[in-house]
Amino acid sequence: MAMERKLLIAVSAFILLAMFARFGGMAQAVKLDVSSTAFEDGGRIPVKYTCSGEDVSPDLQWSRGPPATESYALVVDDPDAPGGPFTHWTIFNIPANVTRLTEGVAASGRLDDGSTQGKNHFGRIGYGGPCPPAGKPHHYHINVYALDTRLRLGPGVSKDDLLKAMNGHILAQGELIGIYGR
Repeated sequence: MAMERKLLIAVSAFILLAMFARFGGMAQAVKLDVSSTAFEDGGRIPVKYTCSGEDVSPDLQWSRGPPATESYALVVDDPDAPGGPFTHWTIFNIPANVTRLTEGVAASGRLDDGSTQGKNHFGRIGYGGPCPPAGKPHHYHINVYALDTRLRLGPGVSKDDLLKAMNGHILAQGELIGIYGR
């Protein structure tokens, strides 16, 4: 009888661990590899992509998400900004078959492929490049998310609204960090 009870406890523990791994958030262990032809991870962002240059978005690419991926979202922000994190770009509903954004994405609410852009902290839709005050260089975090859905949000949404809508739908995530200072 004691042996059967130990076996039952062991099987129950295994089932609980398996359920936690499947449904408890551990599924987010999948990592996207994010890169750019413009700069390396941890490298300096060229002036061309900043407010001191042409202020165009850099070329970005990422590895394909898990099979359940329905769309991608991208958020670029500067956590070193004096007033707290500063959003430079949000773009979402990037089709699941797209794993690259070419340099100079148009500042349009909706792109031809259905991708949708939010509003940055400059008050504009689309990309707004690094523009830190003079002094210590800032770190710019480019996060790409694989989502299990297309989001029901329109152009011009804030980063906070985008993150709320993404909650519970993230299958994988990856990050590229660039540095820029003036």
